[in-house]
Amino acid sequence: MKRTLSETLGTGTLYVLLLFFSLLTLYPFWHVLMYAFSDPKQSIGGGLFLWPKGFSLLSFQMLLESDGIFQAYRNSLFRLIIGTSINVVLTATLAYPLANKRFVGRMQLTLFIFFTMLFQGGMIPSYLLVKSLGLINTPWALILPGAISAWNFFIMKNYFQSISPEIEESANLDGSTPLRTLFSIIIPISKPVIAAVALFYAVGHWNAYFDAVLYINSPSKQVLQVFLKGMLATSSLQQLGGTESFQSGIASVTEESIKMATVVISVLPMLIIYPFIQKYYVKGIMIGSVKG
Repeated sequence: MKRTLSETLGTGTLYVLLLFFSLLTLYPFWHVLMYAFSDPKQSIGGGLFLWPKGFSLLSFQMLLESDGIFQAYRNSLFRLIIGTSINVVLTATLAYPLANKRFVGRMQLTLFIFFTMLFQGGMIPSYLLVKSLGLINTPWALILPGAISAWNFFIMKNYFQSISPEIEESANLDGSTPLRTLFSIIIPISKPVIAAVALFYAVGHWNAYFDAVLYINSPSKQVLQVFLKGMLATSSLQQLGGTESFQSGIASVTEESIKMATVVISVLPMLIIYPFIQKYYVKGIMIGSVKG
């Protein structure tokens, strides 16, 4: 169909606006990336960073030689992998029975879970609860209190309700138990919502730092985001510690270049994970949100 001049101009204007706003969204990260790969002495002048100013890996070298970076990275990866796995399993095992209309008391339990979205205990009661359970200064203080998100529960529950009940009935006729039906049949055909919910949990774990500040006292057990927060707040590179070569190389870098390198390293896992589950993401959210 031939377009009119006004339609062509309108479409062109829309594309230009989308391109403009896309660049506004992408440039801040691109600026950080190019700054991190620039020579510290040349980048100190500031300005636009469309490409590195004198390519250098010195900032990354200094950062990776600092005390605590690998330990913090390992703690964050532990929280990301173990925490997300626990989150997905517990959310699925809670959402599956409450999605079944034959489950007695499902409405009351669902309303109880919905209530937690509106009202929360607060920071002090949460801290006292974690302390009474003996979880202070352990990785489990960062995982167990938020093991199930009410929002993610409703997304997964609505998705399970959209699955044809005949599938479960056929499995029951073949002698399958509810748990076997869930893990052998329902979960494999629910990859979109599983991927979407897992991404929500993973991003939440990776970006969280306030609970680590509250519950973790030992520096050796701190997560990367707390290390990053300390990096962004520190006024001296000497506070990072590190090897003798690190201390001798401090004069060759700037605080800003070290901070930019830290930001780049902290977002790498999410950049690596997202492309593999992106194809499931939109489908899982749409189906899980519109089905009742």
